This record gives sequence, structure tokens and C-alpha cells, in this order.
Amino acid sequence: MELISVIVPCYNEQESLPLFYDEICSVADGMNEKYNNELDFEFIFVNDGSKDNTLKQLREMSERDERVCYVSFSRNFGKEAAMLAGLERSLGDYAVILDADLQHPPRLIPQMYEYVKSGEYDCAATRRISRKGEPKALSFFARSFYKIINSISQTHIVDGAQDFRFMTRQMVDAILAMPEKNRFSKGIFSWVGFDTKYIEVENTERAAGKTTWNFRKLFLYSLEGIFAFSTAPLWISLIMGIVFCLLAAAMVIKTLICGEPMEGYPVTVALVCLIGGIQLFCMGVAGQYISKIYTEIKGRPSYIIKETEKTKRR
Repeated sequence: MELISVIVPCYNEQESLPLFYDEICSVADGMNEKYNNELDFEFIFVNDGSKDNTLKQLREMSERDERVCYVSFSRNFGKEAAMLAGLERSLGDYAVILDADLQHPPRLIPQMYEYVKSGEYDCAATRRISRKGEPKALSFFARSFYKIINSISQTHIVDGAQDFRFMTRQMVDAILAMPEKNRFSKGIFSWVGFDTKYIEVENTERAAGKTTWNFRKLFLYSLEGIFAFSTAPLWISLIMGIVFCLLAAAMVIKTLICGEPMEGYPVTVALVCLIGGIQLFCMGVAGQYISKIYTEIKGRPSYIIKETEKTKRR
């Protein structure tokens, strides 16, 4: 028997959960029938501090189906923490991560399993080839993010790559060996290496409920990725400092040699504001890296578990 761990981060998914559960059970039953009951499944739902009836539904599902496990956080720690908790809880020979809103179609899991089972690939992942339904501005910034990070980072992140991934235990263990607190999973999946097969998919709308992602959260998440997998911003600050030093030296030399003094109050104010702005920018970039170091040094856990199906049943 091979065990497949299905990891599902959940945040306010009370409307999507019943639909997702029916779909994933149908996929699991179909795979068992195809492979003569040689596969076993565990469904690991991670409740990331939901404020609706998500936890109540998970309790009921775990009572009806012994394959259902759940981890409930003490508060909202974010999707990165939820994925980490699911991977740490997983026991399977393979692990698959997907969202509960059915934007990651469970029907693709059998195809992913075939690619990984063949031994040619260690991971199968989906990649969006279109962004239908997204605001044009959001799509533009998303594509710009991938261009920027791939130009300044040694870790290549595939444009449109999603968190929907089917991985071997070896790859899961490699991911769990990275103890960092500031996690950017898209970068981590690429950094650990391993051969990955990308399945191209169209953008899929949520089955139910509303997304909690907005432009602000996505922008901050993109900055997290840049600071986690590139030191280029520090180099940019250094280069800007050198450029302004050279400009200042050139102006002094011009004044001494050519006798053309710089005059004018507006010019002075503009230069002070410009240089002051550059200094604040550089300090802000350095501060971001220092804040990441501060977070790592504190050593706080990535999440706190309040309840699981085991503690509930005692």
C-alpha cells in the first residue's frame, strides 16, 4: 500500500468544503479502483484560524471518515504556516497540496500521480497559462513580479506556477529540512531542486465563497519572495550610493576647475530632498533584511495548534 497525503489549507471555507470533500473522495475512490486498492489516502485539513463554521465542518468530517485529519490553529498564521503544518503532519509516501476552493482541480491528482510514479519526475505541479477573471492591473503586476525576481535571483520561479503540487516523500523531507520562519513556498519548491513536471491549466474561479487575497496582500507576499531569495536590493542601494558620490565629486570638480558655482535655492532643496529620499530608501531596504534576521533569531514557532481530531476525540 502506498499512502498519499492530501494537504488542504483552509481559511473561511465553510461554503467550499462540502464541495471539495465530495470531489476529493470521488478522485480517491477512482484511483483506488484503477490501482486495485493499492493506494491509501489521508486528508489533512489545516484550519488557519477561520472565523466561520470551517472547524465545525472538519470535526464532523473527521467523525464520519477516518481518512480525515485536521489541525486547527489558535489564530490565523497565514497560508505558508498552514502548508508547513500539513507537510509536517503528513505520513504519506507522496504529498499533494491544494486549495479547498476548487481553484486547484482535484481531478488532476491522478495525472500528477502518474508523472511522479513513473520515476521520471519528483514533483508534478500546475502552471496557469491564462489569468482570465483577474483585474488587468493585478495580472500586469503578477507577470512583472516573475520577471523581476527571475532577473535578480539565482532561484528560478516559473511564471504562473501554483502551490498545487504532488511531491515524493524525498522532496517533502527536503522542504521540511528548511527551518526558516520567513517562508515563501514558491521559492522553496524551486530552491530544493528535484525534477518537476508542469501541467498547464486555465485560471479557475472559486467554487464558492470569497477570496481573502487582495492587491495589498499579494504585493507584500511578492516582497517577501524578493527579500527571501535575492540580495539584489542591497546591491542596488550600494550602487545608488556610489553613483551619488560620483555625481557629488563631479560637481565639486566642475566648480573648482571651471569656476561655475552652483547657485539657487530651488536647486539646493531639490538635491537635499532627492538625496534624503535615496538614503531613506536604502535604509528601508536594509531594514527589511534586518527585520527578517530579527524574526529568525526570535525563534517563535511558525504556528500554534489549538486542536486536532485526536485531541477532540479524547
